[in-house]
Amino acid sequence: MTTFRALVVSESPDGTYHLHLAERAIADLSDGDVLIRVHYSSLNYKDALSATGNKGVTRHYPHTPGVDAAGVVESSQSEAFQVGDEVLVTGFDLGMNTAGGFGEYIRVPHSWVIPCPAPLSLFESMAYGTAGLTAALCIHKLQHNGITPDRGSIIVTGATGGVGSLAIALLAKLGYRVLAVTGKPDSRQYLLDLGAADILSRDTVNDTSGKPLLKGQYAGAIDTVGGTILATVLKSLSYGGAVAACGLVNSSELVTTVYPFILRGVSLLGVDSAECDRSLRLELWHKLATEWKLDCLTSLTTEISLSDVPETIQTMLSGRITGRIVVNVGDRSL
Repeated sequence: MTTFRALVVSESPDGTYHLHLAERAIADLSDGDVLIRVHYSSLNYKDALSATGNKGVTRHYPHTPGVDAAGVVESSQSEAFQVGDEVLVTGFDLGMNTAGGFGEYIRVPHSWVIPCPAPLSLFESMAYGTAGLTAALCIHKLQHNGITPDRGSIIVTGATGGVGSLAIALLAKLGYRVLAVTGKPDSRQYLLDLGAADILSRDTVNDTSGKPLLKGQYAGAIDTVGGTILATVLKSLSYGGAVAACGLVNSSELVTTVYPFILRGVSLLGVDSAECDRSLRLELWHKLATEWKLDCLTSLTTEISLSDVPETIQTMLSGRITGRIVVNVGDRSL
């Protein structure tokens, strides 16, 4: 096969962007020593930004988004991978300026590729995807900063999103008491089923009083939204608490004071899974496939086809997505 199906974002002369199915040539793919036939991808917020012309994510168009991909090695110039190996790629430049997982083929450097860890299936690996790796990395950082289940409650913001949903389920599995923050009252049962001990309204962690400190009531937090919510969480941590920050759905701005840091010794832990060290990446994927594997992984995932992606992106941008979205790339009957 010399051509393949892919979703392509094109820029119109009037400055608008259009996402459509098209035929692409394998010969036109980015440089790399591993060619992968993609079976599944997943939909992430960064994909939605790329698909709508955000030049901070993707500089040049036309372009195929998809920061995640799982499939089978079609050809390899690297001794690390053989034809037929089941593999996955998340992060790095995939789907940003390198043609991504919303196409039936990707070509990438072997250093981006990891074996799909047994007993995880390709579908399950994309049910986790970047969101799962990010959630796992957040928990890893909290653990390495001494935030253990006996320290107290962990608050998770953006709870119904991909990272939030997986973080709640993983934390609950590991014995933490989890408080889920959401602006979607009708998602209460969904979050309880994931393992949340209680649900907090978004308004309760969106302090605009200007106070430098609030009552310290959380041992730790995973924040996916940024802005005033992250600032509120910081000044609501107990002594020695920590928050792992990995998102900006609410805002990229952070207006706070030094008081939480110098009076309560709290830590703000930055989390980026795209450039995560390979050894740590392998360690966390192994955990996600074994002792951290979630029984609820399939139930919090919705499977869609390539042709469903444009409409689903609009739903995501309007804040109406719950859980994870897996894109079935390899099944042409969909």
